[in-house]
Amino acid sequence: MSSENANLNNYGFPTLKNDLILRAAKGESVDRVPVWIMRQAGRYLPEFREIRTKQSFFELCQNPQLACEVTLMPIDRYDLDAAIIFSDILVVPQALGMIVEMLPTKGPSFPAPLVVPADLEKLNKNCDVKKELKYVFDAITITRHALNGKVPLIGFSGAPWTLMSYMIEGGGSNTQSKAKAWLYKYPEESHELLKILTNVIIDYLVEQVVAGAQLLQVFESHAGSLDNQLFTKFALPYIRVISKLVREKLRERNVEPVPMIIFAKDGHFVLEELSQSHYEVVGLDWTIKPKQARQIVGESITLQGNFDPCALYANRDDLVKLTRDMLQKFGYKNYIANLGHGIYPDMEPESVKIFVDAVHKISQEMIQNDANK
Repeated sequence: MSSENANLNNYGFPTLKNDLILRAAKGESVDRVPVWIMRQAGRYLPEFREIRTKQSFFELCQNPQLACEVTLMPIDRYDLDAAIIFSDILVVPQALGMIVEMLPTKGPSFPAPLVVPADLEKLNKNCDVKKELKYVFDAITITRHALNGKVPLIGFSGAPWTLMSYMIEGGGSNTQSKAKAWLYKYPEESHELLKILTNVIIDYLVEQVVAGAQLLQVFESHAGSLDNQLFTKFALPYIRVISKLVREKLRERNVEPVPMIIFAKDGHFVLEELSQSHYEVVGLDWTIKPKQARQIVGESITLQGNFDPCALYANRDDLVKLTRDMLQKFGYKNYIANLGHGIYPDMEPESVKIFVDAVHKISQEMIQNDANK
């Protein structure tokens, strides 16, 4: 055993009591469908809004103890089957030397975005990920202990294209036209930037597992801004190399690889390609028909999703009916329940409880009914 792996074992993480999501990710049998929610530790929770009155968003991210506290907020409230570390996909551009601010009414903002290829020289291309993002790894280790084995902990990163688009657009964008212009005008430099990001993301995800993450999710949040040709050329190859090299680098360090989830929002047109990219789980947004997705990806891939976040605005009875409908369409094998994207900030916390409890109750009934046939 390497000294590094010995150090990992010396973390002395508590024994895991609920491994439902890990079993589902691996295609193993479950006694109920596991459920978690993207952005489950966020602005819809009053306790999160309270803590945000005292710290800026990135101050929270960069404080391991506070990041742990926020990560645990939804776990303390709901019967969720996974925690996801409180952080942000834009810590990667920060590690590369870019300034990112989280503005109250605007969201993420880059005061000095990448405008022309010469701006790539401003990036810290050889950044020390272990040093620059140490606060994330510390937060993961602290949180693994604080969870006391209650549920697994998910780590994550943005995918290269999504991060590239933020870095060029300077924030959110409906069209991604500035970033897409790079793909057409500067294809070689676009690949250079995507390779820089990919290298950092690989090291970032590896270190998250070493620190204690038990699953990893890669967010390709801006997949829908690309057509099939652009996605296949500028996004898919990097998504694939991430899954391959993260596993290889973990094995080189005698650390067991963990299940990986790829979530490409509005990426219905590349579901087949994503299912062949060596991720155990493919996340779905709410625009995909569950049965159609299953036909495309096959039986061996676990699907995750795809409840419309807006459906949480429904009254209790309708919310339960909609949850039942989703579960009946997906079934309970090779499936993880989730929203089709992040929860909205004005959501009532009680609606989340109704959804989570309904997933468990209905799926248990489905499994028991099948067992009794």
